[in-house]
Amino acid sequence: MSRDVIDGLKRGVLIGAVAALVLLSLLHLARLHGFIGASTPAVPAAAAAVTADVPAGPRFADFGDLEPPSDVRRIADWASDARDNQGLDFIVLDKREAHVYVFDANGRLREHTPVLLGAAAGDDTVEGVGKKPLHEVKPEERTTPAGRFVGESGRNLDGEDVFWVDYHAAVSMHRVRQIEASERRLDRLASATPSDNRISYGCINMPTDFYDAVMVPAFLGRRGVVYVLPETRSFEETFPTAYDVALRHGTARRQASAE
Repeated sequence: MSRDVIDGLKRGVLIGAVAALVLLSLLHLARLHGFIGASTPAVPAAAAAVTADVPAGPRFADFGDLEPPSDVRRIADWASDARDNQGLDFIVLDKREAHVYVFDANGRLREHTPVLLGAAAGDDTVEGVGKKPLHEVKPEERTTPAGRFVGESGRNLDGEDVFWVDYHAAVSMHRVRQIEASERRLDRLASATPSDNRISYGCINMPTDFYDAVMVPAFLGRRGVVYVLPETRSFEETFPTAYDVALRHGTARRQASAE
């Protein structure tokens, strides 16, 4: 056998030995750091932290000690479980009860309040009503529309800060205004029943203290999702993708959220 062949074999053996030592060292380091083990691979710390943040079960809206109407709970639970609120604080408006519920991004109820709504019953906005002067809006056109809206804080033509529910329809949430004494808007808000809470042109009037203490901190300069429950249409027609969280997950409903 020639010297060149022998030298080649020696180099091959040496390279193989070095490669084996490198592989063994890498395996040893991997075991030390927990990336491989005898059976189940270990999860790196960063990945474990992410996994721990994902709820294993359903997410229900947290109403605390409050027992809301069934459709209010249904839409709030779904928004929380489906993450339909897109990481934003959200609002549920129950038109039948003339009541608003404000939630944080994790589905925890911040606060709730009675409100004043559009004088006319109905779940649709009349086309072009947002461009009309108030005195031209007919009584039957004064509706508060139902559905899902991505609202945003802003200002109206008078420079007042408001929370726009549907900007193009000129529907917003704002502090109650005592424009005409005969309307008794403050008295209507303070009454025990929702039967006299239909008075506005479509906007949602809130108590001033509530707007300043809840709406401004939650939404000033920010967006939020608004779910307006229907009064003439069905829930399923208005929110076709919403599901019952307990039925979907095959579990009993609970009040506390998964967060």
